[in-house]
Amino acid sequence: MIKKLTFTVICAALAIVGTQGAQDPDAQQVRQERAQAELDAPKLVEQLELKPGMTVADIGAGFGAMTVVLGKWIGPGHVFATDIGARQLSVIRDYVKREGLNNVTVLEGAAASTNLPVACCDAVFLRHVYHHVKEIEPFNKSLLASLKPGGRLAIMDFVPSKGSQIPEGVPANREGHGIPIAVVIAEVSAPGFTYVKTIDNWPPGDKNPAGFLVLFRKP
Repeated sequence: MIKKLTFTVICAALAIVGTQGAQDPDAQQVRQERAQAELDAPKLVEQLELKPGMTVADIGAGFGAMTVVLGKWIGPGHVFATDIGARQLSVIRDYVKREGLNNVTVLEGAAASTNLPVACCDAVFLRHVYHHVKEIEPFNKSLLASLKPGGRLAIMDFVPSKGSQIPEGVPANREGHGIPIAVVIAEVSAPGFTYVKTIDNWPPGDKNPAGFLVLFRKP
């Protein structure tokens, strides 16, 4: 289990990229995401049943905060980070290099595929990504293929607020910006995942009551 973070550790994490704030317009977001990732990682590790030495994938990794935190924690294991945005991929690669991590592979994702090697991962997670997926059936089949037998998948997302706008190109069953939990369960179960549980108000202690985590397992 990840040790509880002290105030000093959090400050040190923020300082890693703090010197670049004046030059890098993404630096402030990176700092904020890193601090949040340090707090949320122990909860995610517990749900995914991760252990040092395992392999995990961060799908839609954004600027790579959770990728870096898990890369440091997982030690002799490996972290795959994917995204479809060129800017995000560039930031992640620079971030990983700056942190001196040799156990992280950054890959360009695709609308219909994770682009991960087959059966490469003990666990996979998506945070605020799934409600943007357009090629649902092939993408979920790709998620299944990316996991080893018994591997775990965590979909972290949020329930849409009434009247919010559906992202362009996704099905109307999203019902707004976000996705209903029942839709996640139905779609992800379809290619063969086993539904494990839903955790409401995710992450624990977060002020957004619409957030949730749905956990699945590959048979």
